[in-house]
Amino acid sequence: MLAFSYASVWCTLYLSLSIIINANAFITPSRSPQNQGGKRKSIKFARTISEDIETSNGLGVLSILDNASVTDPSSGRMSSAMDGVRVQQVPVPNAIAAPDFFPKAIMDFFGGDANAKSKENKGKNNDDSDDDSDSDSDAKYAMVVVMPQLGDFDSAEYAEMLAAVEDDLKLANISLRIIGIGDTASAVKFCNFAGLDMNALRIDPMGELHQSLQLHAGPNWDVPSFIPEGVLDWFSDYVGVTEEKYEDRDTNAITRSWLNYMAMCAGISSPDTLPEIFRGYVGDKNAPERIRQDEVVTVPSLGGDDNDDSEEKEPFIAITGTKDVKLGPFNYQQLWKDESGYQRPVELATVRLRVMVEVLSNFGEYVPDQRFLDVRGATYLFRQNNENEDGDGHDLSLVYAHVDTGVLSYSKTMARPLSFLEPYIGKKALNPLGLGDPL
Repeated sequence: MLAFSYASVWCTLYLSLSIIINANAFITPSRSPQNQGGKRKSIKFARTISEDIETSNGLGVLSILDNASVTDPSSGRMSSAMDGVRVQQVPVPNAIAAPDFFPKAIMDFFGGDANAKSKENKGKNNDDSDDDSDSDSDAKYAMVVVMPQLGDFDSAEYAEMLAAVEDDLKLANISLRIIGIGDTASAVKFCNFAGLDMNALRIDPMGELHQSLQLHAGPNWDVPSFIPEGVLDWFSDYVGVTEEKYEDRDTNAITRSWLNYMAMCAGISSPDTLPEIFRGYVGDKNAPERIRQDEVVTVPSLGGDDNDDSEEKEPFIAITGTKDVKLGPFNYQQLWKDESGYQRPVELATVRLRVMVEVLSNFGEYVPDQRFLDVRGATYLFRQNNENEDGDGHDLSLVYAHVDTGVLSYSKTMARPLSFLEPYIGKKALNPLGLGDPL
């Protein structure tokens, strides 16, 4: 299984780089939903939901989130996706709720200007914030990040950034809710690796929320009907979903998921993937650094007895920061070893290599159900409506939304994935990790 995983990912990267000059030759296939034999609900392309966001101010998205059932990995309790992050409407600007006929002078006597004082004090917490932004220091927000599989590249990269700004989000009155596809074991692994607070995470084992939101899932190809069932059985065994472990396995859904995921890795129905892979290799003069110089990323040697601890094995690949590289028997230093203050060549690719090694070494835990590898994610930021705003009865309105367009496209601004949060948490949003920056 591990050997297959290594081969599949490395072949994907090789294929992606080799076809980058012909990326425009790919024509996105039909995105109409097709029947999948009743075993799995068809997932439509995200364009429909993004259009709904523009026309309905996100009320459709909010309704779906309110009605979606997710699981708290810490307790095993099921709840609404918005449970614990939905901000309750405050009927009056005081701690005391009073009838409308109470004179304003009486309410002022009981501390009617307390909110103004609180606002003045909170405004001092973030000197870097944009004074002209549409957010004031008293506003409350709910940020919902819908992630793909917890073992996905996108999930790991995004979570690292979010973990770095968790305290900043709290200071800005932004409640964070992350929802990913996985189970309790994958949630524990994921949070430990990313340094994320598990209280912010909920799991959706079968991606039902993703399907309700009609999030992107690649070209939406089905497995050709002429492929023999025996081939599907062989492929499922090959990727580790054996009959011994999974009696009711859906070989068609597993193969279909891999087919669409690999298509996205090659840039098919995933327009932003190849440029992002390429950016990871060539570097980005406008992006901050992504790895510390003393951090070591290793790829273990294949073969041998994994249970033999008598002698510590030398890693096949060992990369220290952006300087020293060990590749098999070869040792060398990168040409840009003395450069700093921006994302150097191969630096982001090294970060992704670190994620790949972690996930593939624990693939069964990170990806307990391979039927949903192709499902992508989205990000939504809701703002609490004041009593005098939007007299439509809704307590939250959508102020930001991004729907993933494929693999490695979890942000509109991948060089600085959290830049949309700058009006709320200041300059930290532009460089969450606090490493060298060209700005």
